[in-house]
Amino acid sequence: MRGRLSASGAVLVYGAGALILLFIMAPLLVVVSLSFSAAPFAVFPPRGFTLEWFGRVIADEEFQHAFIVSVSLAVAATAASFALGMPAAYALNRWKVPGAQVMEAILLSPQIFPILITGLALLQFMARAGLRDAEMNLFIGHVLITLPYLVRTITASLKLVDRSLEEAALTLGASPWRVFWLVTVPQIIPGIAAGCLFSFMISFDDFPISLWLADAQTVPLPIFLHSSMSRIFDPSIAAMSTLMILTGVLAVIGLEKLVGLRRAMGI
Repeated sequence: MRGRLSASGAVLVYGAGALILLFIMAPLLVVVSLSFSAAPFAVFPPRGFTLEWFGRVIADEEFQHAFIVSVSLAVAATAASFALGMPAAYALNRWKVPGAQVMEAILLSPQIFPILITGLALLQFMARAGLRDAEMNLFIGHVLITLPYLVRTITASLKLVDRSLEEAALTLGASPWRVFWLVTVPQIIPGIAAGCLFSFMISFDDFPISLWLADAQTVPLPIFLHSSMSRIFDPSIAAMSTLMILTGVLAVIGLEKLVGLRRAMGI
């Protein structure tokens, strides 16, 4: 846009933005407020204020187990997706790979198909293949749905790399490996960090894949939350959800402290 918005135009734009943000945040605000309710059942607006529900949830061994399963699974899936996505993105961006566009489409295809159908397809495949280890099946499924985020963000970051710096380093005698680690990687760290954040949150919050592949011994947090809601709906359910939201907020804060949120998102 040329020039600046007028005073009335600015009020209109910012007001519309605030209303849209409120509309998006309203469900989360309702859940968070319910988690502090002193009522013995979930009711809105909440009645009173208490932290008792958080104490009950944190002391619940089943919740602790589900939380550890989700965090461990998310960390493992993110690490594996990075190990696979980094070389894949680099090869597709820098090398003349035959059928590169087809291979990139295949890597990004889990973002295209409905994730519930993807989970059902994985269940059928693993059942026919005789894969009955729930932990391994969940790991494979979560890597499948998180890998596209690493590939996409790293590919986008590689396209913004200043190639002249790499060429200068090569001219001065640096090996291709040293150029990659000392010149290329520092320039794409924001993209790597953003991709890892997306992958972690997608895995941590995943329900459709976990619904099909989890078993009674390996229960991720979203499945535990859904199971708890089917038994009773009290403020402890909202407290669990609030802790999940808090985990996401802490991940974003960690990204901001590590590389800067605006830089990581390419803003």
